[in-house]
Amino acid sequence: MNWAMPVVICLTMSQMTCGVEPDSNRPRQNDPKSESPARRFNLKTKTLGGLQLWSDVHYFHGWHIQQHASTGHFRLLDSKDVRHAWGSKEECISALEEIRKQQELAAMSGKAVILIHGIGRSANSMRAIRRRLNDREYATFGFNYASTRIDIPTAAGYLHELIESLDGIEEISFVVHSMGGLVVRSYLSQHRDKRIERLVMLGVPNSGATLAKDLKDVWLFKVISGPAGQQLAKDPQGFTAGLPTPDFEFAVIAGSRGTLQGYNPMIPGDDDGTVAVESTKLPGAADFLAVRRLHSFMMFAPEVIDATERFIVQGKLRKDGPRHPILKPKKDSDKSSTTPTTSENQKDKTRR
Repeated sequence: MNWAMPVVICLTMSQMTCGVEPDSNRPRQNDPKSESPARRFNLKTKTLGGLQLWSDVHYFHGWHIQQHASTGHFRLLDSKDVRHAWGSKEECISALEEIRKQQELAAMSGKAVILIHGIGRSANSMRAIRRRLNDREYATFGFNYASTRIDIPTAAGYLHELIESLDGIEEISFVVHSMGGLVVRSYLSQHRDKRIERLVMLGVPNSGATLAKDLKDVWLFKVISGPAGQQLAKDPQGFTAGLPTPDFEFAVIAGSRGTLQGYNPMIPGDDDGTVAVESTKLPGAADFLAVRRLHSFMMFAPEVIDATERFIVQGKLRKDGPRHPILKPKKDSDKSSTTPTTSENQKDKTRR
């Protein structure tokens, strides 16, 4: 699988540099009584941001609090991934409040986009789209989660904590790649925030992944992909089949070769090398677009970045012409309200 090597590298590097926090027996740096223990006992250290070992649970501007997948403890990082505190979640939040007061940081406000990576990747893989949305003056949050160490519902729980932390943000949209889309759908099975506006899915295996099905019993795949990799397998009775459809506007962008065979002979039909085009199609989507790009690199493609920005801002993927919705089968028309309609009001909806 094309994500295997990046995952191995991520696991090795993160274990070497990000797996251990300082303990209280080390020399103290700057020990004013006014500081919380989480800050007094901390040695400011540059980290890798938490590759495959940490999950984000709290954001404030560029600051974020993460939890370790194995030990369960927390740490506070700044926008450059330098650690400023560690310990319990409450201690890290207290440390962040001290920093907020000292630096006179204003409350958050406005519109935000949460970007969610796929299995074996990190928030850094979404940086090109993030820069474009920053130029649009959106507040952007790259959600890191330990995708090869935890299952998808656990990742969805971390996403819920992150969303709950976004005090002052008035509107939230998502841009997701691959398994990141299943994390959002899993989140929606338990939670709903009234601020959620739109979602763009990039190469998401909404019907499951054939490759994951073929490899799920292979020892190396189990080790590399973890519990979430097992949940990706294409199965009519499997995990993905039970996930809800978003009840807000969403679009699907699929990578493809534009041929009947696609890039990968192991995958039936057209594909992006990892996910079949048909598997990305989720009925109820307001718009659909196929681009000739490989799965692992589609979020860096100019046409994907343009289409993503356009949907977040205007509610459509193409500059010209109508939207291409993925319609629900007629037999599903009376199903749960978690599936959006394709009414004219929804089709004509555009952002101010």
